[in-house]
Amino acid sequence: MATTQVETVQTGADKAKIAAVVVLVLASVAGFYLLAKQGAVVQWAVLLLGLVLAVGVFLLSEPGRRFVGFAREAWREVKKVVWPSRKEAVQMTAYVFAFVVIMALFLWMTDKTLEWVLYDLVLGWRKS
Repeated sequence: MATTQVETVQTGADKAKIAAVVVLVLASVAGFYLLAKQGAVVQWAVLLLGLVLAVGVFLLSEPGRRFVGFAREAWREVKKVVWPSRKEAVQMTAYVFAFVVIMALFLWMTDKTLEWVLYDLVLGWRKS
């Protein structure tokens, strides 16, 4: 049985930073609605400024640094992917569409055959 280790150790400073992020987000949303009389430009400026500050504080915390590290490693892995050429992508798409059409015809024929067998032969009902 594999054991998984979960890191839950956080310093008081990191908890305070995360709390500050929550406060900044809530304050920026509240400011957006409270400054409705000031005009749309002021509203959006307060909202965007608050969100940018919240992201900045988050990135300075340990969870933020781990997130940035994860994003960098994920991008590095995406670069390793061998993407199909345009010709291969078009061919595979055509194969999928052809298979879907064939399956649709097969299921339609199966449905009509069962309908004929059950309603016409077994039950003797005639459609009008």
